[in-house]
Amino acid sequence: MPAIPVNRLQPGVFISLTDVGWLKHPFLLNQFRLASEKQIAALLEMGIKEVFWDPERSTAEPLPEASEHEEEMDFGGMALAGMLDEKRQRIARVQDQRDRLARREREFEQEAASASEVLKDMNSRPQEAHNKAQAMVNRMVDGLLGAESVAIHLVNMKGKDHGLAFHALNVMVLSLLLGQRLKLTAEEMRNLGQGALFHDAGKGEIPPRILRAASRTPPEEEFYRAHVGYGIKAVAGMKQMLTPARNIIACHHEQWDGGGFPNKLAGEKIPRLARIVAIANRYDNLCNPFDIKQAKTPAEALGMMFRQETKRYDPELLQTFVKTLGVFPPGSFVQLNNGAVGLVVEGNPDDLLHPLIMLHDPDVPRAEAILLDLRDTDLKVEASVSPATLPMAVVEYLAPRGRVDYYIEGAS
Repeated sequence: MPAIPVNRLQPGVFISLTDVGWLKHPFLLNQFRLASEKQIAALLEMGIKEVFWDPERSTAEPLPEASEHEEEMDFGGMALAGMLDEKRQRIARVQDQRDRLARREREFEQEAASASEVLKDMNSRPQEAHNKAQAMVNRMVDGLLGAESVAIHLVNMKGKDHGLAFHALNVMVLSLLLGQRLKLTAEEMRNLGQGALFHDAGKGEIPPRILRAASRTPPEEEFYRAHVGYGIKAVAGMKQMLTPARNIIACHHEQWDGGGFPNKLAGEKIPRLARIVAIANRYDNLCNPFDIKQAKTPAEALGMMFRQETKRYDPELLQTFVKTLGVFPPGSFVQLNNGAVGLVVEGNPDDLLHPLIMLHDPDVPRAEAILLDLRDTDLKVEASVSPATLPMAVVEYLAPRGRVDYYIEGAS
């Protein structure tokens, strides 16, 4: 970028303050398009003589060079003071958001640990496992049923890996989100949550080599499909589990076009709650496969399900699922219209096009990464981007774990 004197700036010129440092200036971003004379006044008050500018991202040309005899305007300190105060308020709001997201991550970790215990105890202590599962589902359902709108969070887990519990918890959360959108009754939601939590209960009987295989021989595929029957057997001791929840375990691999298993049910013959879990299960498996190199971004996963696999799912439920997660689901890498790259960390249920973004900025430590609520800016998401097209440093800054886990505001 070429340098330009500050006194030649005008609104519409795109500038970079990366060399100044984010904490040393009053603006929200290090790179942005000037929107007002107030911003230029603040730069002058800071004593900055020149800045770098980007002609390609500017919508206006710099002013002509000033005459030597022109009297320079006297810019007071009010503009700078006012903007610094606004930035302090923004930083306080970001810290509140950061604290809230951290609470959600702690809650998710606690729930993942609980889910791990439930799955471990279902054979030896089935009634105790069922009671714990019921309590977990009730917490989620009560939070969802009492909420007018629901914020979906991306969870950046740093704790212990709970194996299949992560998948079980994700499928339960995603299923309940879809169930809430469909306005299911409280009883339906509780059956949905229990069935989703235990949908893969039989996978403990399948050798990891077969579970993790990218492709299977016919005998291996037959063995893999047996996890459905093993799942029904695994929950047999849970006498209080109702038939709708058991049917989720039995039917979550059935497909709308009749191509699923184990019974090749089709259309509305598949229990509705099982059709919901089938969508949530496939989505999470695409985002979080055993081989992380095969992982789809949330936007890619939805696109694949909607365009290439649509015959497998109840079309009405699939459309509602897409609307539930939004145009840019949490976990999506996105490019903003100013060229910046970020990660969607929270959806905005009232305005799906303006989510909460974590911005990549190498000059800001990741622990202090800028959280940008697009509702507070004139920026917008220009496109989803694949992490495969981004430098590794950007991907590791934004999503070091490589997993996509979800939690719900007010779900505990």
